[in-house]
Amino acid sequence: MRADDKGALNARRLPVLYTFRRCPYAMRARMALVVAGITVEMREVMLCSKPEHLIRISPKATVPVLQLPDGGVIEESLEIMLWALSRDDPENWLGDDPFLLAAMESEINDVERAFKPHLDGYKYHDGMADDAALAHREAGLQWLRRWNAWLGEHDFLFGAHQHLADIAIFPFVRQFAAVDHAWFDSLPLNALHSWLRFHGESPLFRHIMGKQAPWMPDAPQIQLPV
Repeated sequence: MRADDKGALNARRLPVLYTFRRCPYAMRARMALVVAGITVEMREVMLCSKPEHLIRISPKATVPVLQLPDGGVIEESLEIMLWALSRDDPENWLGDDPFLLAAMESEINDVERAFKPHLDGYKYHDGMADDAALAHREAGLQWLRRWNAWLGEHDFLFGAHQHLADIAIFPFVRQFAAVDHAWFDSLPLNALHSWLRFHGESPLFRHIMGKQAPWMPDAPQIQLPV
């Protein structure tokens, strides 16, 4: 790390979060940080013009990225969530059972591996044949049906209590729904619709979705929670 980077971090004594408001990965990281009561300096990124400092500390330069006051860098959203909740988990999102936590992490990783490619193929279908986009939608729908079946048994994905998996998966279901709201709303997935509405209308989600101007090096510091 360059000396000026470390000096600036020590002067601030706040973690620095590079984020993008509409990114589902960044959404879940922000929610975990707020629930854990961890104040960070929030830097909204324009994806077409990423800050030099972000690229320097994280060459892949995908958000979210959290730089800690000691100079350490956390580059994955799930890792940011786990880091935050390991410090304070007032709503018990991690649960009390290590087997439950392992099952939730497995499901979250499966979403990344197997649901997210279909979400992308459905959402970003420009230049793709209509039948290919519909095939991705149908594959994604199988996941929605699976979660709807779970939610028919209890209010949240892993039981009667909201957990890490709900917060980590919700932004991707929200993004899937937004591609074609009329089609999504017509699906006979009442439990999933209720779950999605609960999270999308929550004070926590509304709070972390506040709009911020893109960060500039000479801009005043913006903190989260705001």
